[in-house]
Amino acid sequence: MRKSMAEPRLETRARSRALQAVYAWDVRGNGAVLRTVAAQVWDDIGIPADERAWAARLVETIATHGARIDRDLEDVTTNWRIERLGAIERTVLRCAAAEFLVMETPAKVVLQEAVRLAERYGSAQSAKFVNGVLDALARRLGKL
Repeated sequence: MRKSMAEPRLETRARSRALQAVYAWDVRGNGAVLRTVAAQVWDDIGIPADERAWAARLVETIATHGARIDRDLEDVTTNWRIERLGAIERTVLRCAAAEFLVMETPAKVVLQEAVRLAERYGSAQSAKFVNGVLDALARRLGKL
């Protein structure tokens, strides 16, 4: 019996789109504007409107509250400043932290999805790190 390859849910696809945009912005540096980079990335790869709208909420949260998100992450990453993290790990953590701030998604779902993204775009080690950091952040924020 073959396992069905069902289309991922809108939210799952949109998280991946947000990650792609935030990653592109992060590696460009030099004062690039996150909203502009996100629009360019999504235009270039033809993101559907529903995915784009959902991902845009995460991108907007990072653009607006990025300093707070980075502080919150640094508070739970012992001996790791945010700029010392790998770009994939930093991006996954920022996207998940943004989702904790503005979405009604259960924390366990956010954690699970972030771990999947870290595994997909990073490594098994990335996934373990992301899981530990986000578990600590969710507890600190009273989400778990």
